[in-house]
Amino acid sequence: MIILKSPREIERMRTAGRIAAEILNKVSGLVEPGITTAELDRIAAAEAGKKKAKPAFKGYHDYPYALCCSPNSQVVHGMPSAVPLVEGDILSLDFGIFYDDFYGDAAVTLPVGQIGAAAAELVSVTEQSLYKGIEEAVVGARLSDISHAIQSYVESRGFSVVRDFVGHGIGRSLHEDPQIPNYGQAGKGVVLKAGMVFAIEPMINQRGHQVTVLEDGWTVTTTDGCLSAHFEHTVAITDKGPDILTLFSRA
Repeated sequence: MIILKSPREIERMRTAGRIAAEILNKVSGLVEPGITTAELDRIAAAEAGKKKAKPAFKGYHDYPYALCCSPNSQVVHGMPSAVPLVEGDILSLDFGIFYDDFYGDAAVTLPVGQIGAAAAELVSVTEQSLYKGIEEAVVGARLSDISHAIQSYVESRGFSVVRDFVGHGIGRSLHEDPQIPNYGQAGKGVVLKAGMVFAIEPMINQRGHQVTVLEDGWTVTTTDGCLSAHFEHTVAITDKGPDILTLFSRA
């Protein structure tokens, strides 16, 4: 069941989304060669505490960290580690907050120092595909219009869309109906209504779309070992168009 949010509830979600975005922005500004993702996780958790917010992921199905950190060929749900980042890496950071009974969820993929042209193109196309999807999050459209817009753009640029993991509704629960694939035929699924709030999150691979879950039960990698990128915003559907609740400026 898709739960519609009132304008007042969307404003509460905006607050949660802003907190998530501010913390993700702060952590993003620290990404450079030599820092560890364990340190980024520690900082994210500490910042959440300062804002009296709860990291959404920590303890969720026993996930032990505040931040998901997925470098290079890791797609999503990568665990923070003590291994320093190195020049030329790319790093996906996924972070969520629970505040005032609502969740906010966002993700970004960042360069670590100077990166190669192919990696930079993957990151750029993935980010742009998110906004292609958001453009379709309007009253009267169909759910799969979002999916199709993402897939069409990504595949036109020579990359592939992960099938095994998808976007989702969000609100008082981190994951609500509906699931939002990043691929599919246009004109399918539910009609979008004002008050729906979605976490739209394309996960895009450099080559094949196949992924593998590692033995830790969380970390998802590309099966072929090629790079992957991930961007996400929490977006409310309104009568005035899509309203991004997790906007943030790059540090």
